[in-house]
This record gives sequence, C-alpha cells and structure tokens, in this order.
Amino acid sequence: MRFLMTMNGGGPAPDARLYAEMARFVDELSRAGVLVATGGLGMTGTHMTARGGAVAYAHGPYTTSPETIVSFALLDVRTKEEAIEVSRRFWAIVGDGEGDLRQVFGPE
Repeated sequence: MRFLMTMNGGGPAPDARLYAEMARFVDELSRAGVLVATGGLGMTGTHMTARGGAVAYAHGPYTTSPETIVSFALLDVRTKEEAIEVSRRFWAIVGDGEGDLRQVFGPE
C-alpha cells in the first residue's frame, strides 16, 4: 500500500537539531524501503479549475498559510496502521503542525 503524507505550512522554523534528526529518520526509512520519495513544494504555481469543458488557470504565488501543502513523503507500507506509525514518528521530530495522510491508488 502506498500513502502520501503531507505537511502544511505555518509550522515552526527548522533548526540544526530538526535537520539532523530528520536526516537520520529519512535514512532509516529509505534503507527499510518504506520511503519512496520526498520533496518540498514551491510557493508559486498554477491552480487549475475545470467547469463545463473550460479550464481556467490562476498563477501563484501561494500565501504561506496552514492550509498550503509545503512538503510530502510517499510511503510504501503494508498497512494503514504502519503509515500512521511513520507519521507519528515524523511529528515527534517536527513538533507542531498539520498535514494529511492519504492512500495512493494506481500502479505500484
């Protein structure tokens, strides 16, 4: 099963301790084959809206807000519970913040 774990903006600013702990965590998950990909998302982009066959485009930048997704991790796990445990460990390192955990459907 694959899950996408996201982190929204508005959390605490990273420091040297956070970078070091996260590097160890990412290395551990990568070696275990759990972490498929990670990345940060830019605050600029293009929002698309499709209605009645017409597509409208609105160009960013997006404001920094708790609703804006700023990073993601793609997890390859056996169960949803395992994905939740990975997210618990992630938030124990990061501290305060918000995000989502969503199952990814499609070719694996």
